Amino acid sequence: MSAPQPQPPADAPNVDGHLPVPADVPTLLVKIFGKDSPGITAGLFDTLAAYSVDVVDIEQVVTRGRIVLCALVTEPPAGLEGELRATVHSWAESLRMQAEIISGIGDNRPRGVGRSLATVLGHPLTAESTAAIAAAITGTGGNIDRIFRLAKYPVTAVEFAVSGTDPEELRTTLATAAAELGVDMAVVPAGLHRRAQRLVVMDVDSTLIQDEVIELFAAHAGCEDQVAEVTAAAMRGELDFEQSLHARVALLAGLDASVVDKVRSEVRLTPGARTLIRTLKRLGYQVGVVSGGFTQVTDDLRERLGLDFAQANTLEIVDGKLTGKVTGEIVDRAGKARLLRRFAAEAGVPLAQTVAIGDGANDLDMLNAAGLGVAFNAKPVVREAAHTAVNVPFLDTVLYLLGITREEVEAADAQEG
Repeated sequence: MSAPQPQPPADAPNVDGHLPVPADVPTLLVKIFGKDSPGITAGLFDTLAAYSVDVVDIEQVVTRGRIVLCALVTEPPAGLEGELRATVHSWAESLRMQAEIISGIGDNRPRGVGRSLATVLGHPLTAESTAAIAAAITGTGGNIDRIFRLAKYPVTAVEFAVSGTDPEELRTTLATAAAELGVDMAVVPAGLHRRAQRLVVMDVDSTLIQDEVIELFAAHAGCEDQVAEVTAAAMRGELDFEQSLHARVALLAGLDASVVDKVRSEVRLTPGARTLIRTLKRLGYQVGVVSGGFTQVTDDLRERLGLDFAQANTLEIVDGKLTGKVTGEIVDRAGKARLLRRFAAEAGVPLAQTVAIGDGANDLDMLNAAGLGVAFNAKPVVREAAHTAVNVPFLDTVLYLLGITREEVEAADAQEG
């Protein structure tokens, strides 16, 4: 075990050569709250400027037209603190607001080691659930440093910035709490990687699209019930995927190849799919799909949606007819994880920066290999094994797990529109 590294003194320069506020310097916390109106922030700091104070920290929150503005500033020159307090209170009263000023020493206390971002999705998000989540965070030894709403519809999405606890321990604890409360939770380590380029890889059937592609083919072959039964068993993990794939495809033998175009026209994207992909691409992310379905459909989706990667099984067609066989490398459970790694290498993205989304047992290896595995409206065995679960029928809610707000998505859409 390596020896512990010495910690720099509180007044040591940071990497830019700047000195932080010494721990023994007197400071004032100035808190203003009341009805929001234009000019409040400028007005407060104009008032404070007359007393030659330095700004140490600022926090401002506006909720339903009510503002809470906090300013941590250095103590004014000797003999002026009383005048500053009276002036700030008088200014606040002139705006029909309230002021509170608290004396203290130094800056905010340092955040604890171990920093995480915990996102909760509720439909709705109840006070009971929020209380239980906060208690669960505290129970791990974590401290909630900040709370921020990411979206108000189609779900309520709220992000908790947490410090002082191990991200993996927090993820495990909150996953258990989320299952009991009926909400969705995701926990990721905080840091620069949150803003880094990522790769997002999705399953196709019942994830990117609402359908099972092989069932669409089967409907044209008149064997839909037989195929659906085998599909359901395979997705529950009761059958070997490769064996079930061959068994289902064999039922399509003799089907005219013209059915491919018909199936493509019948595919229904999951609500929010276009928004998810469009937003990710705007952010510079790379997006791909892997499927136990067929390239005859995924290649079309890749072109239509501007995907960077797509891989699936290929139906064999001879003399204009489906032979009931597949050709090439089989994309199964292990194959999906292998393709995730391949796509990440080609994209130049570390595996820890990948996000995988899927719903079935054959997605589990991929979900566990990714930096963040999201079970989307998944089977119970998948929800229990994945890093996090989303149980609302809107694929773009995955954006909130990445810290992207609904307002940012809508603003980008409006600019392009």
